[in-house]
Amino acid sequence: MIKTVLITGASSGLGRATAKLFQTKGWNVVATMRTPDQEVELTKLERVLVTRLDVQDAQSIDSAVKAGIESFGRIDAVVNNAGYGAYGPLEATSTTSIRRQFDVNVLGVLDVIKAVLPHFRANTSGTIVNISSVGGRVAFPLGTLYHGTKFAVEGMSESLKYELAPLGIRVKIVQPGGIKTDFGGRSFEFSNDPAIVEYQPMVQNVLGVFGPMLDSGSEPSAIADVVYAATTDDSDQLRFEAGPDAEQLLAGRRAADDATFFAGLKQMFGAA
Repeated sequence: MIKTVLITGASSGLGRATAKLFQTKGWNVVATMRTPDQEVELTKLERVLVTRLDVQDAQSIDSAVKAGIESFGRIDAVVNNAGYGAYGPLEATSTTSIRRQFDVNVLGVLDVIKAVLPHFRANTSGTIVNISSVGGRVAFPLGTLYHGTKFAVEGMSESLKYELAPLGIRVKIVQPGGIKTDFGGRSFEFSNDPAIVEYQPMVQNVLGVFGPMLDSGSEPSAIADVVYAATTDDSDQLRFEAGPDAEQLLAGRRAADDATFFAGLKQMFGAA
């Protein structure tokens, strides 16, 4: 039986690479995105349904899940990939930006999970893969919102693991490091107010570090390999680190006490 995966945020970067990988592995793919009418590559692939899903639009989530089931008979796995990063001094960030970050990265993930759970429960099987980040275990300066959302993804995934295991449903977390995608472009929002001069040295330091970090990140296809491995893993393993930088950073976090690790990050970002 051919299995089916639904992937959010499949228009670019990791989501697109993951959709293409699953398709080459023989899966049916429900590749969802906010603007499917602009998609020209995935629509040409066999066993791929490109459909609209905006994680801030509950009706579009329900419609995408329904379309996937109608097209392929069932959905076996969901990859919650859609998201973006909001950075900057909290004081300089609008309430609108704050709410949107949590709407997309947290509430959107929960809404997709809720939409597919009745189907998984009826099948007594299913796999939920939530794309977290090294930023779900380690926080960088000026990332109050982004890290807040990714720490939330980690916590709710860990709790759901217990809740859903008796129903035959697995929960997995993938923790990428830097990825050579548009995370520094349209998937990255930076708020700042130069008039608040006290924050500006840190702003410059953080922006100066982020560029090289993203440039030296992993290719989306390499992270997609880890997503596929997590999705097809039958063990109780919850977390899957993705990328050499993620493995190194998370190993360092586990090995160091708070004071030592925080001192290293301060030095890395030039923070006082």
